[in-house]
Amino acid sequence: MSQIDWIVLCITLFGIIVYGLYKSRTTKNMDGYFLCNRSMPWYLILLSIMGTQASAITFLSAPGQAFTDGMRFVQYYFGLPIAMVILCITFVPLFSKLKVFTAYEFLEQRFDLKTRTFTSSLFLLSRGLSTGVSIYAPSIILSSLFGWDIFWTNIFMGGLLIIYTVSGGAKAVAYTQQLQLVIIFIGMFVTGYWMIHLLPSGMGFMDALKISGNGGKMNVITTGFTNKGFDWKDKYNIISGVIGGFFLALSYFGTDQSQVGRYLTAKDDKASKTGLLMNGLIKVPMQFFILLLGALLFTVYQFKDQPIFFNAVQQQKLLNSNKKDSAIALENQYAIVNQQKQNAVANWKNDEVNSKQELKQLNTKSDALRGQYKALIKSNDVKGDDNDTNYIFLRFVIDYLPKGLVGLLIAIIFLAAWGSIAAALNALASCSVVDFHLRFKKDHLHPDRSDEEEEKHYHISRYYTLAWGIFSVIVAEFASGMGSLIEVVNIMGSLFYGVILGIFLVAFYLKNIKSNAVFIAAIIGELIVITVFFLDKYNIIGLGFLWLNVIGALTVVVLSCILQQIMGTRMTQI
Repeated sequence: MSQIDWIVLCITLFGIIVYGLYKSRTTKNMDGYFLCNRSMPWYLILLSIMGTQASAITFLSAPGQAFTDGMRFVQYYFGLPIAMVILCITFVPLFSKLKVFTAYEFLEQRFDLKTRTFTSSLFLLSRGLSTGVSIYAPSIILSSLFGWDIFWTNIFMGGLLIIYTVSGGAKAVAYTQQLQLVIIFIGMFVTGYWMIHLLPSGMGFMDALKISGNGGKMNVITTGFTNKGFDWKDKYNIISGVIGGFFLALSYFGTDQSQVGRYLTAKDDKASKTGLLMNGLIKVPMQFFILLLGALLFTVYQFKDQPIFFNAVQQQKLLNSNKKDSAIALENQYAIVNQQKQNAVANWKNDEVNSKQELKQLNTKSDALRGQYKALIKSNDVKGDDNDTNYIFLRFVIDYLPKGLVGLLIAIIFLAAWGSIAAALNALASCSVVDFHLRFKKDHLHPDRSDEEEEKHYHISRYYTLAWGIFSVIVAEFASGMGSLIEVVNIMGSLFYGVILGIFLVAFYLKNIKSNAVFIAAIIGELIVITVFFLDKYNIIGLGFLWLNVIGALTVVVLSCILQQIMGTRMTQI
């Protein structure tokens, strides 16, 4: 990066940190540290919800996802607006009325301690793992910029995030996310404009969409149906998006403490609902635009020299191995195909039909060469990470954006990481303190607790934040080679969210179900979800990960009813 990029990067990051810590000055108690003393207006709730969900993974991996697989990933969000309405009707009024610190406190009141503990444990496991992957995302940037080993960049990035979160608490998260999202939106719009600017004279936005569509990247709506019927293995289509996405969104925003904690900070019930409903309206177009950047980037690389592999560190590792000659031969062939694509697309305006056909053939050929190159990286001689999806957008930023904008875009990815990870660590700490530490010490949060007790709980909360930060860094060390990070975090969530949602659905809507029935149903449901996941992983069955949320939730609900009927019958006989 240039000197001006470093200046922009450092000023942006330093300014955000100082602003967040300044705004987070609060009384040293748990209510202030975790819930901002329940004082946030609706627009800060909205920005905090969006900032928590829109992690570095969103801005780093989503354009790469669209570049490789097209825009069909946007269908994953189609169930979200419906989920927001359900949350405002059922979840928010109850959580607001009970004045809980965590969503899982309600489960003890409705069922018993073991159900609360089990559900909170599922959340801690899923969110702890996902946060580790989220730390890995910005570490990729440092690794790419400096050529550092990802092991040390994970530690460096995780350390910064731990200091930031331990110091500021929920208020620092909420206020910094306000500025972060403004900077993020400006940066992404400028990047989209620059992509169009890089196209040859006479080529506009609509031409870019046509070229991208010709490459199969504008597949916004897909049905999932083939000649053989519905493809359950297809991860992203309109049916799995609306149904599976609805269940996932309902669980994520309604039962995941990293999101519940955002709207528990609201000053009143109305602010929580407004923030959630606005999120339902804004999130889909926001995600559409981020994915559109990946589709536009595909067009840009029809005119520019596209790297055969986007992870420069792994590429250099290959070129330093005994596979060097094979790698260089593939790079030379790829350069020829790049030139042929540029020649074909240059004739787009004059002969669109033939250009389309030629480009399709050339892109198929270039994909095959990339596949061979990846095989070399993954070979036993190199043992590298052959998935470069997470590096596609970053490589473009570094190679093609003008000075100053590179620093801003990298700052944006860092800011997104800090906002989402800080919120997650804050949520993990709040559950650990409220649902385990204080609960099992029988040190309950009485309304009349003394200032001395408040400060003691505050310091305990900071220690738990530190502990979860260290855990997440350890997880980040194992995140390499997992593939598209935006898929990885959603798969991790889908392993647990369905069961957690099922427990809450029973709690809200099936008043006759008792604790033992739902507890046993939840354990069986989780075992079934994990079994289905591994059966799919090893191609024994074919099922997209979004359906795991549906399976988990419905299994818990149905089994709870059956078990309660059996247990009720036995009690009657006794």
